[in-house]
Amino acid sequence: MVSEANKTESTSHSFKAEIRQVLEILVHSLYKERDIFLRELISNASDALTRLHFEMLVNQDILDPESELAIHVESVEEDGEKWLIIKDSGIGMTRDELVQNLGTVAQSGAREFLQSIDKEESDPLDIIGQFGVGFYSSFMVAKEVRVISRSFLVDEEAAAWVSEGSDEYRIEPAEKSDRGTEIHIKLKSDAYDFADEWKLRQIIKKHSDYVGYPIFIGEEQANQQQSLWRKSPSEVAAEEYGQFYQQFTMDFEKPQRVIHFSSDAPIHIRALLFIPATREKSVLNLRKETGLQLYSHHVLIQEYSQDLLPRWLSFVEGVVDSEDLPLNVSRETIQNTRFIHQLSRTVRKRVLRDLGKMADEDQDAYLSFWKQYGPYLKEGLSADPDAKDEILPYLRFYSSASEGGLTTLDAYIERMPDEQEEIYYLLGDDPVSVAFSPHLDPLTKRSLEVLYLVDPVDPFITSILSEYEGKKLRNIGNADLELPGDDFGTMPDASAGISDAVFNRFVGRCVTTLGDRIVEVRASSVLENNPARLVDPEDQPSSDLQRVYRYLEQDYQVPKKVFEVNRHHSLIQDLGRLIDYEPSNDLINLTIEQLFENALIIDGLHPNPSSILPRVQKIMELAVHSTPVLQDEEE
Repeated sequence: MVSEANKTESTSHSFKAEIRQVLEILVHSLYKERDIFLRELISNASDALTRLHFEMLVNQDILDPESELAIHVESVEEDGEKWLIIKDSGIGMTRDELVQNLGTVAQSGAREFLQSIDKEESDPLDIIGQFGVGFYSSFMVAKEVRVISRSFLVDEEAAAWVSEGSDEYRIEPAEKSDRGTEIHIKLKSDAYDFADEWKLRQIIKKHSDYVGYPIFIGEEQANQQQSLWRKSPSEVAAEEYGQFYQQFTMDFEKPQRVIHFSSDAPIHIRALLFIPATREKSVLNLRKETGLQLYSHHVLIQEYSQDLLPRWLSFVEGVVDSEDLPLNVSRETIQNTRFIHQLSRTVRKRVLRDLGKMADEDQDAYLSFWKQYGPYLKEGLSADPDAKDEILPYLRFYSSASEGGLTTLDAYIERMPDEQEEIYYLLGDDPVSVAFSPHLDPLTKRSLEVLYLVDPVDPFITSILSEYEGKKLRNIGNADLELPGDDFGTMPDASAGISDAVFNRFVGRCVTTLGDRIVEVRASSVLENNPARLVDPEDQPSSDLQRVYRYLEQDYQVPKKVFEVNRHHSLIQDLGRLIDYEPSNDLINLTIEQLFENALIIDGLHPNPSSILPRVQKIMELAVHSTPVLQDEEE
């Protein structure tokens, strides 16, 4: 405590050891993103104004009661030195409070700060404000800092706190007639750009645009002050949302969705979120990373907070603001606080609620959303299995009954016949090719709906989602598929078509032609409109896993499968007869090869589909050459 005798003269004080260490780090070690110091000083000024505001609610006996609550930032040049001045009309400090607030009170916080930066994963700039050492960040740019303050108490005199960032600071008498605090920073030569107005405006716009008090540079206000997300949605016009989004992202397309909400219980939160029109960012987009802007008390805490939404909702842009979040929070603290988990749950639920509302009220809008962001939700199902119940209602699938549109799992179940006990699906590369799959034959015959799973992530989903609403998911490409009974129609007899002798010779030719690429060749009891298909043998991984291996490129090889052929199909019958009459005809082996690789392509398992083109051309040449007209001409 400073004695009465010393209140009118200059006195020197030594910093505690921990604070000297903090200053050493801030003065000599930190040069990245030094503009953080201005955010901290403006934040402190805002706190001082808020404290005065509350004081005035119960006490009118204060200095300058009519003075505007504001922050002023200016730069001056004196004797070849450049100074930056941050001034507020807040609660101010007495001489004793200058000693207490700027000399000793941060001692314990300084110790924790030093312990935190010892951790390799901690960035000092991220934790400057956490332990009450934000003021000292001014020494990153300062040769000298002079704090001149006058308390709101009418009878108190002004005083100054002065330090060059060394071991000591001084308390001096000062001349100041108005209430509040002024921080005068003599800039280092390599920090002169912080005296430029454009630089100051840029920093304020980025970090302090929504501080609740006006921030002036000269005569002009530099901050927006009233944040759009703190207004009621009923007070905001659609054009304002568009203008804010464009300014926020530099994306000139209108967002697909605006989500604006506020809540005071169980936590205080204001949020303005956007779903961009497309998932591909423009080269001009200002938001180069994923994550939401996180504000506390109108001050930007994190530019890209990735703790508020899961990765499967990382396409959402926008701002979250909560006054329940301490202003001096750090990235490390954010990740480990119960409050942040609660804040995250609230934001996630509101985003999902809005997506559900869109799906219910505007299916076209939701389908537009799904085409852009469906893969995110599906990846979330595979990467975050605990979120399965949250994600499933929002998934959409092509199906054999959707006529090019999309369906939900619930809608599929509603259309299921009473006799159907499973949800049928088929993997493929796109809806068009899957629609031609031979695996559909028995289900088409029975008028059973099949989901088309055509996204690269779908095989990962089926390995996680084994059932839905008590209905097992069944890949119709599996050999052990069992379908509802005869009420749905009968399939052809496997022995129909050609004689057993001719068919057996055809099977033998397939075996010799395809060799060890297949496990066996057999007649199909389910194919009707297609000549052949491939099914999994019982002792090999399912088609789902095979596609996973292919996408991950983990020792992927074309799997050996059972080659099922439709003996009553005209192509198989003609090949059988051709083997009987002209076994040396080149078309036989070429066609068998093509049938096999067609099946691989349809199942999405062919490693290089373009390799079939020379064979297709050869088949065409032989087919054209063998036409009767050309044969007659040659004769």
